[in-house]
Amino acid sequence: MSTAADSGTRAGAKDGPEGEDAGGAKVNPAPESGGERYDAHFRVWRGDAEGGGLRDFTVEVNEGEVVLDIIHRLQATQAPDLAVRWNCKAGKCGSCSAEINGRPRLMCMTRMSVFDRAETITVTPLRAFPVVRDLVTDVGFNYTKAREVPSFIPPQGLGPGEYRMQQEDVGRSQEFRKCIECFLCQDTCHVVRDHEENKPAFAGPRFLMRVAELDMHPLDAAEESGLDRKTSAQDTHGLGYCNITKCCTEVCPEGIKITDNALIPLKERAADRKYDPLVWLGNKIRRRA
Repeated sequence: MSTAADSGTRAGAKDGPEGEDAGGAKVNPAPESGGERYDAHFRVWRGDAEGGGLRDFTVEVNEGEVVLDIIHRLQATQAPDLAVRWNCKAGKCGSCSAEINGRPRLMCMTRMSVFDRAETITVTPLRAFPVVRDLVTDVGFNYTKAREVPSFIPPQGLGPGEYRMQQEDVGRSQEFRKCIECFLCQDTCHVVRDHEENKPAFAGPRFLMRVAELDMHPLDAAEESGLDRKTSAQDTHGLGYCNITKCCTEVCPEGIKITDNALIPLKERAADRKYDPLVWLGNKIRRRA
């Protein structure tokens, strides 16, 4: 866990189209005088695993700052024991995930200019995971699910430097590798967000995307090794729980089309494997051969 005083600037800001931030949200115009400061009203959750509540703060905001800048200023001036997880402050490490006005976001990528100056900004920990303290949550659930996904199985007979892939196949999985594991998609998915009892059976969108990436890999030798990724996606990782609401796609800071490009194709492959009579017959013939 890191703490820091006010940095006053934001590293690695990703600009969206004019009038919008990187997530497509409307940006309020900068003050005509330029560089103007104002006081913002923040409501930050304070507490631990035993319980807690929202605490109100009034804090100065400078032009160009992001929510993480303000949290750092609160640490430096009003709440030195405020716990928050962060690292790169550039939208690349995924550490500073939180819920801002009820929406899962990266604090370092949420500009203060997207909010009305009179608006009270509420910052709370990720709701789907147990609270450790203040804005820090225990995301160990995700690492448990990561270990349940069998890794890439290299094909027999190919040595280092001998792998060959079509550019189309490279591009398909490249999108999935942009994931920074901020776990915003895991947090917003209502299958686990609103139903704690589903966690043992459901891997969540981030790790179903990993299964899809491996299943689409043309050189993955899972089936030759006796592993059916399509069947395990359904039976082991809970693919059937996903009802493709696309909420995971909406909150992804990297713009990965998780639902359209990973989950729906994986569902189609799993359904074909289980219910398509021609696929079933082909599998029978291959096994006998």
